[in-house]
Amino acid sequence: MNGAQSLVKTLLASGVDTCFANPGTSEMHFVAALDENPAMRCILCLFEGGTSGAADGYFRMSGRVAATMLHLAPGFGNAYSNLHNARKAGSGMVNIMGDHATYHLAFESPLKGDTEGISRTISHWTRSSLSASDVARDGAEAVRVARSANGRIATLVLPADTAWGDGSEPVQALEPPALFRPSSAELDAAAEALKADGAALLLGGQATHGPLLRLGAQIAQAADCRLMVPLHSPRLERGAGTPPVEQLLYPVDANAELLKGVRSLVVCGTHAPVNFFAYPGKPSVPTRPDIHVQDLADETMDLAFVLNGLADRLGAHSETVAPVELALPERPEGALTATSAGALIARAMPENAIVVNEAVTSGAPITTATRTGPHHDWLITMGGAIGQCLPCATGAAVACPDRKVLALTGDGSAMYTLQSLWTMARERLDVTVIVFANRGYQILHGELANLGVTQVGRNARAMFDVEDPTLDWVALAEGHGVPGTRATTIDEMEAALDEALAAPGPRLIEVVLSRLIPAAA
Repeated sequence: MNGAQSLVKTLLASGVDTCFANPGTSEMHFVAALDENPAMRCILCLFEGGTSGAADGYFRMSGRVAATMLHLAPGFGNAYSNLHNARKAGSGMVNIMGDHATYHLAFESPLKGDTEGISRTISHWTRSSLSASDVARDGAEAVRVARSANGRIATLVLPADTAWGDGSEPVQALEPPALFRPSSAELDAAAEALKADGAALLLGGQATHGPLLRLGAQIAQAADCRLMVPLHSPRLERGAGTPPVEQLLYPVDANAELLKGVRSLVVCGTHAPVNFFAYPGKPSVPTRPDIHVQDLADETMDLAFVLNGLADRLGAHSETVAPVELALPERPEGALTATSAGALIARAMPENAIVVNEAVTSGAPITTATRTGPHHDWLITMGGAIGQCLPCATGAAVACPDRKVLALTGDGSAMYTLQSLWTMARERLDVTVIVFANRGYQILHGELANLGVTQVGRNARAMFDVEDPTLDWVALAEGHGVPGTRATTIDEMEAALDEALAAPGPRLIEVVLSRLIPAAA
């Protein structure tokens, strides 16, 4: 058994049975070993950012670690943006990064790079196997680390000669270490803080879906405080039947207005609110200067223990929280705008859908319209690095093949990782992609104005729009094997949604919106 074979068998013995791959020459023995083990599902992504984004979406929806296969330092670099998003989401994954044979590293070959260096800037754990006999043990440790602290990024660098050399027997990964818990005194203080006037409980991480979200709502009701979640949550359960929560906002002033009455904030599973960017004359945080913040637990801690401890102290287990009731928007009339598109999506989306939202400037009205729609999970780009939607939707669909996935993306964002359409087609994934074609990076117009720039000239417009030529998303989709259609009116979008959501497999709808862009100076 060579090193690569011992690694694949170690991954399978440790419960890792999915690999999102973009292989190169240095990974050929790993490819051969994967081929010998059909229990491992191998999914080809045509760009490395697709592998890391898919592993992120897979973990968010399954709670299970997937492997990625990346080719040397340049390949890892291509995966970096969505590794950043995955790290911010707290997603666990095991990256297998091939490298040159150890003896070949003495020479300055074209693809030689600092494999460990690039990994250490984003991975929580990095190790290069020193010999073929070390590979199985190192692989098992990578899995253990990836499952630690509710999800970590572990990267194993696999030099080619350690893949083809004589390996050891496979190793089963040990259980991850116990999660850290706050002290009884900290829980006592948090319970008292939640009972204060102007108190709020801010939930994040794994506490924004499932039983922990419901327990958080019971705690907030027992304490008579507000229940809030960040703007960016890895997986937010929303819609009919879920507890009502207040979600933080993107605009600085609006977020400050939402939080102005909060004088005592207990944070569990996330960090205290912070503005996405700095702006001239505005503070970095949206909370009031005299607020008392208790960082009770971050996303790496034992959130079930924390919330149960708060519930015990507040007598919250017996609370009955009235859930969100289904309330669909009226069918819109008039022009096809982001607001009318949001209403159509809320009306058409099936029960228990998974919605991956990177619609950016079109996203706010869709968020509002779907809040009281059918029950669904809401996945958002955690790290703010665009190009996450399509790969994340790919991974979510692999994790949950029995659920419809809606991928909402802007045309500019989708161009970063449009290769994921091909993977959706290859794997027959049940994803409906909705591309909001406003022909540019529209959010940047607002950001420019926020920084005090009021005149927009030729150079700024050239950097913000994606016209001349205009992107043809129907042609792009069909070129990747995904049936596509274009909607320019409410009737056309309604019909396209009905058709796409009724059919299995991937579909794409290009929604052409009117746009408001400042005139050139």
